[in-house]
Amino acid sequence: MASNTKTHLIHDRNSRGHTKIGWLDSYHTFSFGNFYDPDRMGFRSLRVINDDRVVPGAGFGTHGHRDMEILTYVLEGAVEHKDSLGTGSVIRPGEAQIMSAGTGIMHSEYNPSETEPVHFLQIWILPDKQGLQPRYDQKAFSLEERRGKLRLIGAKDGRDGAIIIHQDVDLYTSVLEPGDVINYHLKPNRYAWLQIAQGIITLNGEELRAGDGVQMSGEEQLEISTNIGAEILLFDLA
Repeated sequence: MASNTKTHLIHDRNSRGHTKIGWLDSYHTFSFGNFYDPDRMGFRSLRVINDDRVVPGAGFGTHGHRDMEILTYVLEGAVEHKDSLGTGSVIRPGEAQIMSAGTGIMHSEYNPSETEPVHFLQIWILPDKQGLQPRYDQKAFSLEERRGKLRLIGAKDGRDGAIIIHQDVDLYTSVLEPGDVINYHLKPNRYAWLQIAQGIITLNGEELRAGDGVQMSGEEQLEISTNIGAEILLFDLA
């Protein structure tokens, strides 16, 4: 669908789904689990953004996925990952991790700390084809690479050291300090999703807070700034 009309739709943090059980406090940007909203079924190939906090020593036991690109982005603390490919790793802030579920994969995710909670985003992206070979990848990006500028951490072609995502999407992240300004040009016939992970930003004059998401369609010049500091993820989508 070709479109050159600028459209912004803010998905307010307070209208997200919420799951709270003993060890997990999770907010769902899109329909997930027991939260169903026909107006929140994802955006383009982006299907899930869960904002998860897990208490020390707890986590998601072994469970299965198929035909989904699953990314874990840690904001505070650490996540210990194990899967049926034999991968075992700990994911920390500044690292991009992806698991292609493909034909099927089993995995678990735990907070390995006995004292510190973990705060992370789990992101699901629909792959561009089904039945892919399951795989795992993880890369670290220094704070210096992400501070005050957009750093590509995931892309279909894996350019600039990004992890490969089996979908036409460029995923950028940035850590902003007070006074920082970032500009991004969204090309014609592309779409974007901006997720505010932490802090407060201003997008083209509009204030947004942690947990807010913005879907954008059509060519647009984005100006992102902050007075207090923030961390953001920007998805450039087909």
